[in-house]
Amino acid sequence: MRRQKKSNKKVVWISLIVVLVLAIGGAATYYFMNSSAKNEKMANEAAENFTTNIKKQNFAKLSDDVTKESLKTSGFTAQEMEAKYKTVYTGIDARDIKVSDLKVEHDDAKNNYKLTYSLEMTTTLGEMAKQKYSATISSEDDNWKIEWQPNLIFPGMVKSDKVRLTTDEAKRGQIQDVNGKGLAINKNVSEVGIVPNDLGEGDAKAKNLEAISKKFDIPVADLEKKLSQSWVHPDTFVPIKVLTTGSPVQMTGVSYATIESRYYPLSQAAAHLIGYVGEVSAEDIEKNKLLNAGDIIGKAGLERYYDKALRGVNGGRILIVNDETKEETVLQQNEKKDGDTIKLTIDSQIQQNAFNALKGEVGSATVINPTNGNLAALVSSPSYDTNQMVAGISSADYKKYTDDKKLPFLARYATRYAPGSTFKTITAAVGLENGTTKPDKVREISGLQWQKDKSWGKYFVTRVHDVPKVNMVDALVNSDNIYFAQEGLAMGEAKFQDGLKKFDFGEEFDLPFNMEPAQISNDGIKSDILLADTAYGQGELLMSPIQQAVAYTPFANNGKMVYPKLNTAEEAKAAKEPMSAETANTVKVALVQAVSKPEGTAHKLQIAGHNIAAKTGTAELKQKQGESGLENGFLLAFDSDQPNYLMLAMIEDVNGRGGSGLVIDKMKPVIESFYK
Repeated sequence: MRRQKKSNKKVVWISLIVVLVLAIGGAATYYFMNSSAKNEKMANEAAENFTTNIKKQNFAKLSDDVTKESLKTSGFTAQEMEAKYKTVYTGIDARDIKVSDLKVEHDDAKNNYKLTYSLEMTTTLGEMAKQKYSATISSEDDNWKIEWQPNLIFPGMVKSDKVRLTTDEAKRGQIQDVNGKGLAINKNVSEVGIVPNDLGEGDAKAKNLEAISKKFDIPVADLEKKLSQSWVHPDTFVPIKVLTTGSPVQMTGVSYATIESRYYPLSQAAAHLIGYVGEVSAEDIEKNKLLNAGDIIGKAGLERYYDKALRGVNGGRILIVNDETKEETVLQQNEKKDGDTIKLTIDSQIQQNAFNALKGEVGSATVINPTNGNLAALVSSPSYDTNQMVAGISSADYKKYTDDKKLPFLARYATRYAPGSTFKTITAAVGLENGTTKPDKVREISGLQWQKDKSWGKYFVTRVHDVPKVNMVDALVNSDNIYFAQEGLAMGEAKFQDGLKKFDFGEEFDLPFNMEPAQISNDGIKSDILLADTAYGQGELLMSPIQQAVAYTPFANNGKMVYPKLNTAEEAKAAKEPMSAETANTVKVALVQAVSKPEGTAHKLQIAGHNIAAKTGTAELKQKQGESGLENGFLLAFDSDQPNYLMLAMIEDVNGRGGSGLVIDKMKPVIESFYK
């Protein structure tokens, strides 16, 4: 019995020991697992913080997540590490940094963690190939941190390495006219600058700045702002203006440098079309990550539309260089590609002549080849000086442009207007095509005003000449509103609109600038009055001069309407036939008589030895019938025998002397120049 008790006690002790061992083992396992999870979390946080700070370029915070021992071993202080990152990343203009492939894995053998990740970034040379990194995360002061080395700036780097950028700037391509003459070229010019040290001090400095301000038309406040920029030192050359004309003038404080600048030989004559270049803004860089501060890009016109092709691609290399071993490692390399040359259909001489003719007026001139659509001139007046824009226009001069009520920045050749009586050619063609209009059909019209019936109330269609019997030819020669109003009503809204749709109303042309589509009406022709008004070119009809010119090409091209073309390298859309050759020639014969007959509205356009076909137009701008108002004048003209040009010119009435007569007077010398 005693032996049995002894044995039971032994079993109890063994059981207690087993339970105690299991409890201790469980507690140890729990502690170990909990500690391991905590360590892993801290290691991941260190990795996330470190790579995020690189991504955001918060280099001052990097030392929070790297071990002090690793910095010491690498030979860096926290401040030196921060400065190294700043120097390298700023030097190559690193931005848009992305972190990918981030992994943190435990190394059981060494009881630490292995960190791997990749960085992608955009530099001065564009997008750099993905760079792969690896590092160790170890415990220090009860925290897990990155063991930092210089190869975490770029793979393979050591302390004595430097990162260098070499660039090979691409040359901007030219914009040329059809004959190869430059419309936008690169030219060596003098750049005016101030060296602060040379200005003197106190009153002398103020006096010198005042003299410079007066000479170069730059406010003193603007000069002082340029001189106070953060990068300016006492002996720094601070650019203030580019001289596109004239010779350098020696002045105290002023120095000169020769630079290559964009230059526009036609300047104002082609400003709206060609546009100009300028330095990139912060918004430009935000929109296009491949742009860098200081880059020159197209700001307006074709310079802007074709900017990517014109600008080309800068070449260069980003290297890791060791000054001791002279070893170089290429991080990024680009071959330079100069910008393309854009050759236009524009003829410089025609462009300049047309602009000279419009000088002092508010208007436009469009010249197109009616057989192939080549645009020979696109002129808008008034204009602005593109070379002044490139040279550095003062805020005061720019304000003069923006405050000008004549809107010098508006490209009038692409702006919609009521076309007036030039549009009667289209109404005649539509009527001939659908059988409503007959060339010899006579309409008997009494007086200078007419209305369909009393339902029109006080509204009348008016005309200038009291001709009792009028046929289609007479109506085009004398520009009879009443005749075409009656023809439009005779066709009816459906037939009339069906005919007009063949002229691409509502369609956009494939041109490198903005232009709203031509419209027949705001919301359909819903009244007889609107139908009548539309038939003679008023109502709610809106067409730009380019759209008018295109719509009138069939009369010079046997019924075929060509589409406008501006870039010689691009194919124009195939021509269409909105009318038969017979219809086109019938209208053309009448337009020749509008010039040849003494009573014709375009008779002053006669040129000996040439059969000019023309149609004038006057679009009235007034609030209601019966009151006086301004009149925009239009001129359609082409050679009926050799149709290698078609002109659509327009002059806005801004001072009460509008109408088509003024347009003929201004544009006849331009048309005469075609025959010299």
